[in-house]
Amino acid sequence: MLIAVVLGLGSARCSSCDEAPTTGYEEINRAITEQMTKVGLGPGDVIDVKVYGEERLSGTHRIAPDGAIQFPLVNRVVVEGMTANEIADELMKRLKDGYLREPSVSVLIKEYSSKKVFVLGEVQRPGTFPFTSGMNVVEAVTLAGGFKDSANSNYVIITRRGPEGGQRIPVPVKKITEGLADNLFLQPGDIVYVPDTLL
Repeated sequence: MLIAVVLGLGSARCSSCDEAPTTGYEEINRAITEQMTKVGLGPGDVIDVKVYGEERLSGTHRIAPDGAIQFPLVNRVVVEGMTANEIADELMKRLKDGYLREPSVSVLIKEYSSKKVFVLGEVQRPGTFPFTSGMNVVEAVTLAGGFKDSANSNYVIITRRGPEGGQRIPVPVKKITEGLADNLFLQPGDIVYVPDTLL
């Protein structure tokens, strides 16, 4: 399936498609930010929990293979499949049950290790990489070691699966690094394909 997508991307290139648009990603980025608040977490993901006024209860937690975290006072809490807001609500409920009168809890997602992005094509180290909160296309290419000399760095294709078959988004990554174009946020499952300049 992944190979078929990549082959399709390679054959889609043309001499008139040398550069991607430099703007127009605002709505896409806004939608991704909103969507990520609804993504359930899984084993390996890292969260930062803050309990207002209770420094000893605040800290960073990695979700264990069984989908749970060990939290002070309340011990084991299964959080797999929950969003950050749902985890905060669950911790508040448990802390209120005999520990704190009016707990105020916030949860920030630091790392989506259970979610991946794929970087393929003309990069130094193509492969699969953990998705992190707020990750963008420049970061993904950097994780893959940067562009090869043969890369068409201003026509990088993001393939994103969706309910209607997904979409292909051309991105001028080199111009982004030069401050000449808008950056694009990624979401889990995105395929970043860097074509070469030979065709």
